[in-house]
Amino acid sequence: MKTTAIVLAAGSGSRMKSNVKKQYMEICGKPLILYALEAFEKSFIDEIILVLPSDDIEDVKKNIVEPAGFSKIKATVQGGSTRYHSVRLGLLAASKDTEAVFIHDGARPFIEDAMLERALSAVKEYGACVIGMPAKDTIKIADSEGYADSTPDRDRTWIIQTPQVFLYPEILELYEELNRREQELIENGVNITDDAMVMETFGTRKVKLVEGSYENIKITTPIDICFAESIISSRK
Repeated sequence: MKTTAIVLAAGSGSRMKSNVKKQYMEICGKPLILYALEAFEKSFIDEIILVLPSDDIEDVKKNIVEPAGFSKIKATVQGGSTRYHSVRLGLLAASKDTEAVFIHDGARPFIEDAMLERALSAVKEYGACVIGMPAKDTIKIADSEGYADSTPDRDRTWIIQTPQVFLYPEILELYEELNRREQELIENGVNITDDAMVMETFGTRKVKLVEGSYENIKITTPIDICFAESIISSRK
């Protein structure tokens, strides 16, 4: 099965409150984005599509991609105004003979081979899967005024991570449907927040939940950098 990884690094990282975009901030001496790229480069993944802000593409190629000697990066493309716009642009840049696509947030540095293997097995069997972990905490659903409205069964709640993995032709078609009906969704107050939701909204296939790791954190705020450095330190 030919596999493509789309690594999303086109966000501004505003919650990091830094002059440096979070995907380029150094963690233990390396830019954050380098961790995910190295993981995919060393894995069974056949090709990588890197999605970046348009103004950063040449600098990233020169200062991160080329010095690392990556051989699997097929294309570096400009991102869109939202995450789902960026995913669509990444999908369009993938090789047309791709069979399974791994969509991954570049701000998650701790993906591992075993996790990718589990996801590959699941997409072969179910056609769609997402990496995640069972929620440790009780989850509350809030009402519009910020009061606790309901409590879902904790045994059925998961914290969703990436990569999220799909059959390529199928998810590309669904993203094109999303692109055509974007204004309709906006008018109806539907906010697409991950790739599984695209399948849930426009597709017919159930999305299988596959165990990831509690260490598969997303770097979003300054405290997450401390957590990441601690994970790297413990692994050493």
